[in-house]
Amino acid sequence: QGQLVQSGGGLVQAGGSLRLSCTASGRTFRRLSVAWLRQAPGKEHEFVAIINWHDGSTYYGEAVKGRFTISRDNAENTVYLQMNSLKPEDTAVYYCNVKEGDYYSDPADYRGQGTQVTVSS
Repeated sequence: QGQLVQSGGGLVQAGGSLRLSCTASGRTFRRLSVAWLRQAPGKEHEFVAIINWHDGSTYYGEAVKGRFTISRDNAENTVYLQMNSLKPEDTAVYYCNVKEGDYYSDPADYRGQGTQVTVSS
């Protein structure tokens, strides 16, 4: 069976950058469409970004648009979330969700374990 392994994250000062990775492994994956979500303490899950397998189309939540970039390395079955100009309100646990298909839709087929991002002011 497959699994997702997340890496990256940590503590950074406001204005800094971090890059998160989400790698699918354990079996042959085809047509991976990936969503990043985040959850801050006491809040609901928030949509961050999507990248679709079919055409590489990307979508971003309003809170991160212009600061975050989602990208992929198909050969490595890895999706990245480059986060620039980080703000304290970006502090959250970040999750990657994977759907095997041309376009991402809920429910996900696989979910990452989550990684903490903390932005200090």
